[in-house]
Amino acid sequence: MILLEIHNRIIEETLLVKYRNAQAGLKPESIDIRIADFDGVLYHISNVNGDKTKVRISISLKFYKQLQEHGADELLKREYGSLLTDTEEGYNVSVLISLEEIPDDWEQIAKRIGLLKRNCFASVFEKYFNFQEQGEEGQQRAVINYRNDETLYVEAKPDRVTVVFSTIFRDEDDVIIGKVFMQELREGRRASHTAPQVLFSHREPPLELANTDARVGDNIGYVTFVLFPRHTNKETRDNTINLIHMFRDYLHYHIKCSKAYIHSRMRAKTSDFLKVLNRARPEPKNTEKKTIT
Repeated sequence: MILLEIHNRIIEETLLVKYRNAQAGLKPESIDIRIADFDGVLYHISNVNGDKTKVRISISLKFYKQLQEHGADELLKREYGSLLTDTEEGYNVSVLISLEEIPDDWEQIAKRIGLLKRNCFASVFEKYFNFQEQGEEGQQRAVINYRNDETLYVEAKPDRVTVVFSTIFRDEDDVIIGKVFMQELREGRRASHTAPQVLFSHREPPLELANTDARVGDNIGYVTFVLFPRHTNKETRDNTINLIHMFRDYLHYHIKCSKAYIHSRMRAKTSDFLKVLNRARPEPKNTEKKTIT
C-alpha cells in the first residue's frame, strides 16, 4: 500500500517554477489555473489585477464554515501570517506571493502553500488533541460534513481522542474489499503496539454515535480510530494529522486500485483460456471429393 501525498503537487511545483524563473530574471508570465483535489476541494492560481508579479492562491472547501468553528482561521494566521490576503470571491481562503521580493525560504513557502488543505483540516484535530492533553471532558463532539453524505466525527476524552469516519460504498464489491482492508489495519496492532486501535462497523454506526442522526444502510461504513496520548502529543501530532485527514481518500483509492488489479488479472486469465481453447479446436478434415465421369 502507498500513502497519498498530503500536499498538492501541482500548486507546489507551479510556485517553485515561478520563484525560479523570477530568480533567473525571466519575464513573469500570466497564470490562471484551476485545480480539483480530494473531498471536493478546489484551488485557483491567478494574478491579482493583471499584475504578473503577484500570484494569488485560493482554496474552496464546502465545509470550511464548520472548520471555522474549530479555529481554522486562527491556525491559518499562525501558519501563513502576512501571506494571507483578501479572499477571492467564491473561495474561502487566499494567500499571495510576490515575485519582486523573493524571501530566503521561498522553497518552504511553496511547500507550505501546497499544504493549504491539510492545514485547514488540522484545526479540528489540534483543538481536540489539546482538549485531551489538558484533560478536558464534556466538550461537544465535532461534526464535519467533509463530503456529500459522508461525515467526520471527533471527540476528546481525558485518555484518548476518538475519530470516526462515515463513508459510502458505491458498489457492493467495495464493501467486501473495504472489509479486507479494515481487517489488515486491525491486524497492524500485532506488528506494532504503538499503532492506534482501528474499528470498522458496517450498516450501523458505532456506539460512540448512538442516539445521533448518523446514517444507517447497507452501503454505509464507519471507521473508528482510537488515538492515545502517544499519537496526540505535540511531538507526534503533526504526523498523526498528516495521516488521518487523508484516510478516507486512502481507503477508496486502494479499493479502486484493487478492483483494477483484479480486473486486469481476470482479463489476462481469460485471454490465456481463449488461447488454450483455440489450440484445442479440431482442425477441419480436408476430404477430396470425386465426381463420376
